[in-house]
Amino acid sequence: MTKSGNFEIKKDMSLYGILKSAHSGWRYIVFILLVVAVIQALAGWFGKKTYTEGNRKLNVFTLVSAHIQLLFGLVLYFLSPLTKLPSSEAIGRYWKMEHISIMILAIILITVGNAKSKKVTDAVAKHKNIAIFFGLALVFIIVAIYMMTKADSSKTFFGVS
Repeated sequence: MTKSGNFEIKKDMSLYGILKSAHSGWRYIVFILLVVAVIQALAGWFGKKTYTEGNRKLNVFTLVSAHIQLLFGLVLYFLSPLTKLPSSEAIGRYWKMEHISIMILAIILITVGNAKSKKVTDAVAKHKNIAIFFGLALVFIIVAIYMMTKADSSKTFFGVS
């Protein structure tokens, strides 16, 4: 434990604690990259802009960051005491079934969107694929975060857990 002002902060240096912190912090990277990628894709789609190397790199970084988050999450799924709670309770059902299902679906959408954008040669079609698939993934992630705040009163929409 370390002292910070009048508060004592307990540091969890277990594998679970480290992964939980990594997963909790990495989500901001995924979220920011996803928002920026969707905004750029919408601007490219509706503005009929060229698809640049910068667009491609942003989309790949978004994809890779989401997959890293998935790996953190899958390990946590098996280590977390939250997934051991009964499914009959809202908090147990959320962490055991809803969170993982929605987040895997979001990552599938990101993966499919990136793959589809690679297969087309038209720049506007590339932007359109990214905008639709990454946009849907972003909606699913926002819905999952909202559901989390309803199921687990200790969590806030943008708070670090």
